[in-house]
Amino acid sequence: MKVYTLKRKQFLPIPLEEAWDFFSSPRNLKEITPQHMKFDIKYISGGDRMYAGQIIRYIVNVLPGIPVKWTTEITHVNEPLYFVDEQRFGPYALWHHQHHFRAVDGGVEMVDEVNYAIPFGFLGRFANWLFVGRQVNAIFDFRFEILKNLFRDKKVAA
Repeated sequence: MKVYTLKRKQFLPIPLEEAWDFFSSPRNLKEITPQHMKFDIKYISGGDRMYAGQIIRYIVNVLPGIPVKWTTEITHVNEPLYFVDEQRFGPYALWHHQHHFRAVDGGVEMVDEVNYAIPFGFLGRFANWLFVGRQVNAIFDFRFEILKNLFRDKKVAA
């Protein structure tokens, strides 16, 4: 099984606590996911406050017009520094997404690291080359722009 890695870094001009509050709320995922993916949360265990072991079920179009059920578990939480979500059921053979936050001068440095694999051996590798790799990158490009615009007028108090 071939495992692919995507790593993105972004500066946000907000305090660490504000970054944590935003990113640790599963409800905010819809806001930072491209609309054409029709992201729809169906269930969040234990309410909206993130914790290790939390289960989130949603439906998302990974391909146009093809809705897929996806179940994620929050496996690690170290507030306000990082959390990890892993796909339990869904379109990938592996999906491991780390979210790291670090206070820096004037705001927060946020790092996303995703390790993913596609099922079906050679066909999965071909699909990644053909469109999946571009789609995963496009999702994080979209997030970068949304977050830049969402927090652009914010300032961290000195």
